Amino acid sequence: MADPSSYRPRPGEIPDSPGVYRFRDEHRRVIYVGKAKSLRQRLANYFQDLANLHPRTRSMVTTAASVEWTVVSTEVEALQLEYSWIKEYDPRFNVKYRDDKSYPYLAVTMNEEFPRVQVMRGHKKKGVRYFGPYAHAWAIRDTVDLLLRVFPVRTCSAGVFKNAERTGRPCLLGYIGKCSAPCVGRISPEDHYELAEEFCDFMAGRTGTYLRRLERQMAEASDEMEYERAARLRDDVGALKKAMEKNAVVLADATDADLIAVAEDELEAAVQIFHVRGGRVRGQRGWVTDKVEEITTAALVEHALQQLYGEETGDSVPKEVLVPALPDPVEPVQEWLTVRRGANVSLRIPQRGDKKALMETVQRNAQQALVLHKTKRASDLTTRSRALEEIADALDLDSAPLRIECYDISHLQGDDVVASMVVFEDGLQRKNEYRRFQIKGFAGQDDVRSMHEVITRRFRRYLAEKEKSGEWAGAEDTPVNGTPTGVSLTGEDDGIIGGPKDDDGRPRKFAYPPQLVVVDGGRPQVAAARRALDELGIDDIAVCGLAKRLEEVWVPGEEDPVVLPRSSEGLYLLQRVRDEAHRFAITYQRAKRAKRLRSGPLDEVPGLGETRKQALIKHFGSVKRLRAATIEQIQEVPGIGRKTAETIAVALARSAPAAPAVNTATGEIIDEEEPDTTGGSSGESVSAGLPDDRRGQET
Repeated sequence: MADPSSYRPRPGEIPDSPGVYRFRDEHRRVIYVGKAKSLRQRLANYFQDLANLHPRTRSMVTTAASVEWTVVSTEVEALQLEYSWIKEYDPRFNVKYRDDKSYPYLAVTMNEEFPRVQVMRGHKKKGVRYFGPYAHAWAIRDTVDLLLRVFPVRTCSAGVFKNAERTGRPCLLGYIGKCSAPCVGRISPEDHYELAEEFCDFMAGRTGTYLRRLERQMAEASDEMEYERAARLRDDVGALKKAMEKNAVVLADATDADLIAVAEDELEAAVQIFHVRGGRVRGQRGWVTDKVEEITTAALVEHALQQLYGEETGDSVPKEVLVPALPDPVEPVQEWLTVRRGANVSLRIPQRGDKKALMETVQRNAQQALVLHKTKRASDLTTRSRALEEIADALDLDSAPLRIECYDISHLQGDDVVASMVVFEDGLQRKNEYRRFQIKGFAGQDDVRSMHEVITRRFRRYLAEKEKSGEWAGAEDTPVNGTPTGVSLTGEDDGIIGGPKDDDGRPRKFAYPPQLVVVDGGRPQVAAARRALDELGIDDIAVCGLAKRLEEVWVPGEEDPVVLPRSSEGLYLLQRVRDEAHRFAITYQRAKRAKRLRSGPLDEVPGLGETRKQALIKHFGSVKRLRAATIEQIQEVPGIGRKTAETIAVALARSAPAAPAVNTATGEIIDEEEPDTTGGSSGESVSAGLPDDRRGQET
């Protein structure tokens, strides 16, 4: 028996708005579905003292292991969604009909010569129009009894119809005007079929024409002083309007559409989908995904469309798909949806009216799902503590790893090799303590060697700080790779960029060790990290690696990985740490690559900033003319002294091409003017030396 307090949401998490909620047991099966005018007030009733609850309610909340909810705009939407979910999930604690296994529908047998209106259960039949489901069969009969005043469609069984046809006398409904009596020829088959179509149109939501007809008849009866008939018509109009509200038509004209909304932040995105069929919300689904790379809302929508309709055909793909942003380009996606449906599909952003209002409801649900996901898995102290405990148990640690550092290597085919370090304390990000590294010990692509270098440099700095008894010192004391820390030809602190500063403005280095080092990779990267720590004499810091392919956790010296359950909070935390390190590394790598592609000869001049570089290019027009200028001519540029001019001349002379370009076909010497550039380019294409199919392309 579960304790309801173990999964009770905090009051601030539950919205104070209409909605539908679901209780699930430990196996994720839905055991109860309910609706509420205020989700916050209703759910609070379930989490009071167990002694005050009804025995059936007490049994339900102690069987459940979690609760979730969906926000809607009105109570009518909540009612229809509750019906849909009860039919879909068949919850054990909801009241069920003992006479059948399904909820009743209002059905019109349009596949017959004389269509019949009746209550149907079970599997749907071809050629029959269905409306519902309804909570009770009597609710359908009340609605039909009311509508037969305006649409006197046949409701009798085949036996009664044939008997009336044989005797030439209609049933009672024919005598009181609630049936057009096609059995005795009072109406032709064509006219009766048209009457049935009008009945279906009204049930599908096209109600305006028929309401106006009744109101006009009511006004005529009043003018003719037939007050009893006018009063009856008035009551019929009021009853029809009430029935319309109960039918919960959220979109008119029996619209079939899927509405997709996205709520996102830097790391995660929540997608919510409402399935509208026949103008009513028939279902809802959603998921939360990690954003392991920079991705737009339009791309998220495109991925959602692929997941939704990748294996669907025919009517499973609706006529309309409403989204918050269109994929770019939109034409291929729309054509793909059209092929899967076999008919035109409209993919668009709703701009006004009911569809825009319903899209706002879906968006609120997506935002609520993301907030709830973040609250449960990141901000909740109990959840974070459980995640850290699961990691400690899986890795056989003495205590929970309160401080976790994660490292990732990023490069583009061996160029611009960089690394990142991110920090999580108590399961939360510490962005002000992130670090970025440049790999300097060697050139080329070697993730294992890069990981060894990064771990060595980071913890060599830790040992230096430890020797100083935790006192923050300057960056120039600890040599790394033969170069004094803090001294770099690139102007970067030992390749470690970012992070907070001390009061004197010097970069702060870490004096606090982590309890756990996580590397992005498998056994080789883990072994390299462990070897680096062993070489430094550090044996009190645990190491593990998280491999992306199967999300396996590798530990040093083990032949097999540690496999955490997919639903494990510990695995979720490790994934968040790994994905954040990947995001931070690839952002730095792309920035370095862009800077390299924009670089030129003037970037090699020490002390020459962007302002003076732009002034030189503006004065001479191109790097070629600047290279041909004398020192005196360079001094004419404002802010350029003789010493700087000499340095510029030397740097440009070193970077001058060895020989002019020659057209091998004609023997002509190519002497093109180098283009203007504000970045100090030598005039050569930034993609020179790359194959045509790789220029401007990133992998």
